[in-house]
Amino acid sequence: MTASAPPPATHVPDSGSASRLRSLPKRAYRFRILGMGLASLPLMAVLRELDAGVLAWSWMALACFAWPHVAYASAARSADPFKAELRNFMVDSALIGSFVPMLHFNLLPSAVLASVAIADKINTGVRWLWLRSLPGMVGALLVGGLLTGFAVAYDTSPLVMMACLPIMVIHTLAVSQSSYQLVRKVQKQNQQLAELTRRDQLTGLASRGHWQLEAASLLERHQAQGRAATLLLLDVDHFKAINDRYGHGVGDDVLRGIAGVMRHTLPLGSHAGRLGGDEFAVALPISLRDAEAIAERLRSTVEAIEIPTHPGLRCSISLGLALPPEAGLALREWMEAADRALYRAKNAGRNQTVSRDPVQPPAP
Repeated sequence: MTASAPPPATHVPDSGSASRLRSLPKRAYRFRILGMGLASLPLMAVLRELDAGVLAWSWMALACFAWPHVAYASAARSADPFKAELRNFMVDSALIGSFVPMLHFNLLPSAVLASVAIADKINTGVRWLWLRSLPGMVGALLVGGLLTGFAVAYDTSPLVMMACLPIMVIHTLAVSQSSYQLVRKVQKQNQQLAELTRRDQLTGLASRGHWQLEAASLLERHQAQGRAATLLLLDVDHFKAINDRYGHGVGDDVLRGIAGVMRHTLPLGSHAGRLGGDEFAVALPISLRDAEAIAERLRSTVEAIEIPTHPGLRCSISLGLALPPEAGLALREWMEAADRALYRAKNAGRNQTVSRDPVQPPAP
């Protein structure tokens, strides 16, 4: 019986999975010692009341105090610890089944031990393990019943009730704590995964998908409430030539440098993201006139960026600005307008800012 920390449901042969599988016997070992040790309390209380013989006491001692160590040793030495632990879980259930006729089917301890054993299998997270363990539990119960003549003594004395309390309370708390730790670990991993999806790993700015959500939200607020908004698109002039001449590592340094300038220059409430390659986008909660001043500050600051490994390298950016589209149009039209402004800046010689008027809906 184990208040077990859930093992993985499948055996995935990667380094992280292999590490978890190697640690599984040790994790299960601690909980098996706890569970079987607590199970011994109602067993000893009932065996004492029944004035049981040496055979019953010996079986109880072997199962509760020796079996956890045997299980750990067999799993730790196995070439497949996961499968070995599955076998150990099956033996756990069979041992619990053998205890029930030893207890003469005393109602409370029999019900507690059987339900805890089944709950342990459910808590492992291994699909249908609890169901696969039932035949072994029932088979051991029948064999034990044949050996004891299916003697019954259903009544539970106050002493036996008290002996059942530790496994009911401590076992439940131990499983709850283990489950809580697992839930917290999963929550932390989910938060990390969400952060990975929100952030561009090279620049630290918002990813394309996350930026689009933020920009669309700003556009909705503008169209519903009339709040100021401007879209800014920028890309690096002659970025391919930088990569070809200095290498992609230096190109990455340039992109990180530009992202740093953006973080330090953009006003509060701005949403900056990397659309891909050397193209960036910013949804600004300010007027077009104020956005033009921000864009020029960005442009001039980027011109002054220095790459420590290549002091002579200088870069520049071209920028396109667009006011939000009228009601009925969406982020796509807003980006297309800013993109047209950006191309005008590049066609006019690069290293400059061009603005576009509001996008109008098509005539009916």
